[in-house]
Amino acid sequence: MRFMPKRVVIAMSGGVDSSAAACILLRKGYDVVGVTMQIWQDESLDEIEANNGCCGLGAVDDARRVADTLGIPYYVLNLKSEFKKYVIDYFKTEYLRGRTPNPCIACNSYVKWESLLKKSLALGADYIATGHYARISTHPKTGRLCLESVSNKDQSYALYALTQEQLSRTLLPVGEYTKPEIRELARSNNLSVFDKPDSQEICFVPDGNYASHIPNPAQGNFLDDTGKIIGRHNGIVHYTIGQRKGLGAFGKPMFVRAIDAAANTVTLSENVQFHEMSVSNINWMAYTPNQVPTGLSVKIRYSHNPSLCEIKIIDDNTIHCIFDEPQRAVTPGQAAVFYEGSSIVCGGIIEK
Repeated sequence: MRFMPKRVVIAMSGGVDSSAAACILLRKGYDVVGVTMQIWQDESLDEIEANNGCCGLGAVDDARRVADTLGIPYYVLNLKSEFKKYVIDYFKTEYLRGRTPNPCIACNSYVKWESLLKKSLALGADYIATGHYARISTHPKTGRLCLESVSNKDQSYALYALTQEQLSRTLLPVGEYTKPEIRELARSNNLSVFDKPDSQEICFVPDGNYASHIPNPAQGNFLDDTGKIIGRHNGIVHYTIGQRKGLGAFGKPMFVRAIDAAANTVTLSENVQFHEMSVSNINWMAYTPNQVPTGLSVKIRYSHNPSLCEIKIIDDNTIHCIFDEPQRAVTPGQAAVFYEGSSIVCGGIIEK
């Protein structure tokens, strides 16, 4: 019987990581198909061309050139409606609720994995792949699939919401490499993006001005820790927990400590250290709720160094977390991801 290689659909952003991932998969003998997600909405051609983030027209051109160099089929997949519903609308709604969303995590969960995986399987693919820096392993204690952090440019935090089924259908080829190794691999294989800078901005907010893309609520009151009015704010969408810039002068350093959308108030304080938090919408990865060990650490934002903590499981969907040491700017709407060593135990959304 003739051997048929496994088919992999690789999400190609036009950057060096996903391009190198496609090259690695080819070298391993997979049948590789490249796709870029069409997610831009009703922008003009000039606006789309100006957006050189992970899914703009410049990204499509770069991804197509890489696919041609590698000799793999390449398609642009229309996920415009999914992106609007699960990323753009969510992004706006969360800011209007006084929370700080993470659109990249939403895109990973609902667009790249849920929507892209479904479409890819329907086309006969066995797996999807991306250029994220993380590893998939089987946990030695539970036998469940889990993500492991890697020392180089770890991106496991942004993938905490992947399900067991999604993990079983996912390949992360660059997780075994360092970034310099990936650039050298791309260069040595004549991939034109080998020295392309990493994208830093949110792809649908290329100007970095988040508030300008959201309906701005009315001005309201700044409060101090006692509830006293100490000034006026310009609309809650302009603020996030821990923010110092753009607040005005108060005679001492002040930071955003809380945002109340219902009351349209922003509380300022000299202290933005928090001892505990509540986390909801839990995705259980290495463990199920009745198996969770002690000695965990938690990341409360992408760039956060994991901090030791104790957790109490309220129910399958809710965790109460107490930090061993107070943490700065615990922000509702952001993800909290819990680790046992390098393995993700579970993760969810910070509520308060």
